Amino acid sequence: MTFSAKIQGVTGNASYTQRAQALRDRLNAQIPASLRLSQSYLDNLPLDVTNVPVTCGLLTPFELAVTELDATAICEKIAKGELSAVETVTAFGRRAAIAHQVTACLTDFFLDEGIERAKELDEYYQREGKVIGPLHGLPISIKDHIPVKGHWGSGGFIVNTKISPDDCDMTRILRRLGAVFYVKTNQPQTIMHLESQSCYGRTLNPHNTDLSPGGSSGGESALVAMKGSPMGIGTDGGGSIRCPSAHCGIYGVRPTCYTLPTGDYISYQIGQDGYATSTGPMCNSARDLRLLLRAVYGTRPALVDPSLIPVQLTIPDLTGVQKKLRVGVMMHDGVVMPHPPMLRALRLAKAKLEASSEVEVIDYIPYKHEEGYGIVRAMYFEDGGKTVRGLLEEGGEDIHPLSEWVISPPYVKECTAIDVWKLHDRRDTLRRGYSDHWREQGCDVLLCPPFHGTASRHDTAKYWGYTAIWNILDYPGVVFPSGLKADPSVDVIQETPSPMSESDAYNHSLYDPDIFVGAPISLQVIGRRFEDGLVLAAQEIIERIIKS
Repeated sequence: MTFSAKIQGVTGNASYTQRAQALRDRLNAQIPASLRLSQSYLDNLPLDVTNVPVTCGLLTPFELAVTELDATAICEKIAKGELSAVETVTAFGRRAAIAHQVTACLTDFFLDEGIERAKELDEYYQREGKVIGPLHGLPISIKDHIPVKGHWGSGGFIVNTKISPDDCDMTRILRRLGAVFYVKTNQPQTIMHLESQSCYGRTLNPHNTDLSPGGSSGGESALVAMKGSPMGIGTDGGGSIRCPSAHCGIYGVRPTCYTLPTGDYISYQIGQDGYATSTGPMCNSARDLRLLLRAVYGTRPALVDPSLIPVQLTIPDLTGVQKKLRVGVMMHDGVVMPHPPMLRALRLAKAKLEASSEVEVIDYIPYKHEEGYGIVRAMYFEDGGKTVRGLLEEGGEDIHPLSEWVISPPYVKECTAIDVWKLHDRRDTLRRGYSDHWREQGCDVLLCPPFHGTASRHDTAKYWGYTAIWNILDYPGVVFPSGLKADPSVDVIQETPSPMSESDAYNHSLYDPDIFVGAPISLQVIGRRFEDGLVLAAQEIIERIIKS
């Protein structure tokens, strides 16, 4: 099976090339012949491929109808006996196979196994007259470095690509809740930048394939946007759920760290504790975020993993309360000015919020965002990138341009133990200062960009400050689509004052309104640590107001 010419994998020496080709051949062979698009079809794709599953003629009207449902509706219909688990996973698996051929979003495809699990669930439902758990029969796609028993995964390199002998805590919990696994999804080399290109290929943004779907959970965002999955599980250490969700116009949440399981993920810096990675859902509706989080929190995962904090998810009812929700609006972070499409969405959102009687709007002033981004960049690779370079050399794998960038000076250097202590002290000082600043600003939640623009041009994403700042602070955040898209006739290049920073000058140089045509414009809601429930509640109110 031949893919679009835009989809190219990471390169390497002869040994790497042979192994990478074997992995791609294995994945290609997993796609059923009956679902393969012709080469002539692939050679004549439009920039926006989101409608390919509808127009290609390979899916039945019933399958198309099922795959248009969000996760909550699927679970409700299965619980009522209106839809079977087998019908559901079959429809999403077939749509996922099509999505992969136009976006290179998958790393493993095992629909047959998903159907067998779905049969077991259907038999249980027929026998017991009830569902096995709140996610009974729900197809869930899994990011590549999250282990699923018996299936391929990697830590971002060819040398740690392997079949997982067992589930990790997260997939084990999801199985018990009734989830059905059928695919795994692509991520970047190193899992630490925003371009999801690996030995399997470069994942494309389905809204505009000249753009990136983001990273590191870019395979998830592309698949969910193509509706080849109703629910994906991603991870976020610098924006890796929120950035790809924003780029592809879907919903995603980065929960507070150490509240949901991350144990036994395939990794290569085991033991580092300068920053933590969070696990969360990526989906097509805000209510699906609640569905997944409530289900997993309800299993009390801290009883299994002692590193987790035993908190409960409490989502407040903000409707009808006397005290207005105080929403801070941050137009820019003082480091990089957003591109015209993002500024348009922010201005519209702010105007709608200011006109609403439900909320009070505060002009939020950013606090040391450039310093915070520099600190977290340094903590990502406290060994100066030696481990990354060693793994690449061992596998004969060429370094991706963004991998080279993310492990390079001036931010990254090899640290002594004392250097690490000083770095972590700077982190903790920033956290205290930011907490004081947030309190002085007086907002309950913050509305801000999730990225400096829409989806980025391939291989150009060198500023993650709009997401990574919240990682160093460990503030939870939800990304959601504004309902707007980049429009070259409206989002014209504007005269700007002197750049605020070197990063600002670089990002301004990347903007060309014609290149970003059709890209979704997304927004981000942030709250203080452990106020995940408030963020979820506030996001729904904010979205309702700005889309009214």
